[in-house]
Amino acid sequence: MGFWDMMSISASALSAERQRAEVTSANLANAETTHTEDGDGPYVRKEVVFSATNASPFQTIFNRAGHFGAPAGSVELSGVVDDNAPPVMRYDPGNPDANKEGYVAYPAINPVTEMVDLMDATRAYQLNASAITSAKQMVQESIDILKAT
Repeated sequence: MGFWDMMSISASALSAERQRAEVTSANLANAETTHTEDGDGPYVRKEVVFSATNASPFQTIFNRAGHFGAPAGSVELSGVVDDNAPPVMRYDPGNPDANKEGYVAYPAINPVTEMVDLMDATRAYQLNASAITSAKQMVQESIDILKAT
């Protein structure tokens, strides 16, 4: 694995974790949203799906020839899917979104779970940023060694 492959893998992870943090933040922001713009009921919690990119042998040779692409092992966001948990029903007869029995459908979002996911995404982002910084530092030290000789 070359220097650029390492940088590319960490950069792809930075992008994926940023997107994960955005989705988690949207979940937290909509934890009390009882109806969407479409009027289809409460906000539905979103989840991210990551996948590893597997470069073909041809792509690997092409990348080593100086044409950059996603090396094998890069992370990408495959999609954002809806959580299939049913909404949480709370008794609130004064709410305009209440049904005949006085219950309101709220999103099945646990703020504690979302905060843990957000902290996890933040920590993964920090670790990948640290990996990039370390790689840059190694290259700089190698250049300094070469200058001294």
